[in-house]
Amino acid sequence: MLDVGADAKAKALIGGSVSGVIGLIAIFSALTGQTTGGAGAGVAVGVIGLVFLVIGLLPVIAWKKVGRPRRLVFDGFGVRWDDPQGRPWAVAWAELSGVGISRTVQRRVKLADYLVRRTMVRLDLFPADPGFRGRHPDMEHLWEFHTVRNGYRLPLGSNPKYIPVIERAMRQYRPGAYLGIKDEGFMVGLV
Repeated sequence: MLDVGADAKAKALIGGSVSGVIGLIAIFSALTGQTTGGAGAGVAVGVIGLVFLVIGLLPVIAWKKVGRPRRLVFDGFGVRWDDPQGRPWAVAWAELSGVGISRTVQRRVKLADYLVRRTMVRLDLFPADPGFRGRHPDMEHLWEFHTVRNGYRLPLGSNPKYIPVIERAMRQYRPGAYLGIKDEGFMVGLV
C-alpha cells in the first residue's frame, strides 16, 4: 500500500509555508520602506509579496482536497485506488494484461545555477480486453493520460520510493503482468 495522500499533505504544507513566509517578508519590506528604488519599487515588491502570500494560502484554502486520504493498494484481488472523497476505482488482476511503472526525470533549474532532479512516478495499467473501458467508467479520466497509449496512467507524484513498493507488490501478486520500469526521458522546468 502506498499512502499518496500523506506525501501530498506534507509537500503542500512545506510549499505553502515557504511561499507564505516569502510573501510576508516582501509585504513587510514594502510597508516599512525597506526597499530601494523609490515608491514604484515598494509597490512592486508589495504586489509580488501579495502573490506569494496568496500562493501560500492555497493549501489552507484547498485543504479538504489536498489533505484527503489517497492510497494505492495491491492485494490478492488486484489494484485499487482508495480515494473516499475523490475518484476511487478497483481492477481485478484478470482484467489487466500488463502493469508498468513509468518515470520521467524532471530537471529543475534553480536560480543559483545548480540542477535538481526530481523523478515523476506513474502507474500504467493496460486492459486485457476491449470491454474494460465500458466496465470501468470510473477510470475514464486516466485513459491515455500523459502519453500512455491504449492504457491508463495514474500519476503518483515525485516520490521515487514508490517504485520498489510497486515492484514488490507486482512480483508478489502478478509477476506475469509486470512490465517493469519505462524511462520516458527528461522534462525541464523552473522551480
